[in-house]
Amino acid sequence: MRVSVVGAGLGGLALAQGLRGAGIEVDVFERDPGIVARFQGYRLVLNPTGFQAVRGCLPTRWHPLLDEIVMDASAEQLILDPQLNEIGRLGASRAGIVVDRQVLRHLLLTGLTVHTDAALTGYDVLAGGKVRARFARRGPATADLLVGADGVTSAVRGVLSPQTTPTDTGVRFVIGRTPLTDEFASLAKAFGSKVTGDGVSLLLGAMRFRTPPKQAAEHLAPEVTLPDIGDYVRWAMILPPNGSLENLTAQEAVLSRMKGWHRQLRALIEQADPDNSTLLSIRVVKPGERWVSGPVTLLGDAIHATSPTGGNGANTALRDADLLRRCLIEANEGRQGLLSAVDDYERQMFEYATEAVRSSLDKLPAFAPEAKLS
Repeated sequence: MRVSVVGAGLGGLALAQGLRGAGIEVDVFERDPGIVARFQGYRLVLNPTGFQAVRGCLPTRWHPLLDEIVMDASAEQLILDPQLNEIGRLGASRAGIVVDRQVLRHLLLTGLTVHTDAALTGYDVLAGGKVRARFARRGPATADLLVGADGVTSAVRGVLSPQTTPTDTGVRFVIGRTPLTDEFASLAKAFGSKVTGDGVSLLLGAMRFRTPPKQAAEHLAPEVTLPDIGDYVRWAMILPPNGSLENLTAQEAVLSRMKGWHRQLRALIEQADPDNSTLLSIRVVKPGERWVSGPVTLLGDAIHATSPTGGNGANTALRDADLLRRCLIEANEGRQGLLSAVDDYERQMFEYATEAVRSSLDKLPAFAPEAKLS
């Protein structure tokens, strides 16, 4: 069996690692001109399902390294005012594992064949049942299965399910990171909490590595090269729809909403790494009517992009990867046919993915009451 994966995000790479470990040939095609052409970092919280999905896709020899570069999620999840006074609680704290997306992505990239500058232009299902993917600046690739893991603007989805399109909620958010120095250690109670004021919400989260990733890899898995990165604070501000952001940098957009806020909160934004701060739109993709199962399928944001307020986007994509990995291994071992395996994956994925998108949108109004949810 040979599988072509379009998209080198966490879900596509996890699937590729899992298939590679099972002896299934797999190639990854990425439209970016290079693996590090754009920043894909920041901390994220993996729930037990997401974390176990990663472990299932990775070789067991890398499990000690994975365990060393994560931290337990532990935060009180308070609601604070701009002067850091507690004014409420968000509820029970989230249980899970905190991991840096950039570090995890580099781990997942190890040993894979990734073709960059490979923008998909379309595909053809051939007479024998195989599928041939076409690209703008490279020759076609033929495989038994084509997996679209190419994000919200998925080119694979555009052919397979053109009626499924992204919805822009109108909400924008700015995300960035700042080195976790002694100066910001006193903000500990704000990590995992929501600071709310002036119609906006600022979310803070600490990323503390048990061992610096580069050092951990050198000691536990010398064949793996991880970024040389230290502890940091991830911050994100959710902005109301229709706010004027013209000609503002990411940091300026946040600071313009923080007049009179606690000096440490303003300093946190002022000292952020500008190269790792960006303004993003919150767009969602709701799984619609299922297509007829065949040698093409979708994974992750390509079919179920969630609002970040749900905290379940990466978890759901990784769940996809692990589920599809297991289904394809059954097909490769002759326990079921390929199309039956793909149908089994899609049936289960549509069920939990629909709930993941709904859950994420249910949480969005608490941060952006004017969001467009229809």
